[in-house]
Amino acid sequence: MLESETVTFRPETILGPLGEELSKADLPPPDTSRWVVRRKAQVVAAVNGGLLSVREACERYDLTLEELASWQRAIDREGMPGLRATRVQHYRQQHERELRGR
Repeated sequence: MLESETVTFRPETILGPLGEELSKADLPPPDTSRWVVRRKAQVVAAVNGGLLSVREACERYDLTLEELASWQRAIDREGMPGLRATRVQHYRQQHERELRGR
């Protein structure tokens, strides 16, 4: 292996938000449009546990960095119940406005 190559350890499974074993196959499908608390928590757990990178999660689920970060902050502050009050629609509308303005 060349010195410039980096090896990133990716676990096959992680501990999910409800204490369950979670693999990539258990994550919400990429075309998810209805983001319930459990699905948001699974994505945050996948990122925090190294199952997905932040970039992979944003690309896979068409999330903005701000949207994913808001989910992470909500869990850090209030646990899963904090995800009920996220502002997903606000971020999507803001992102769409920014894209139209370019």
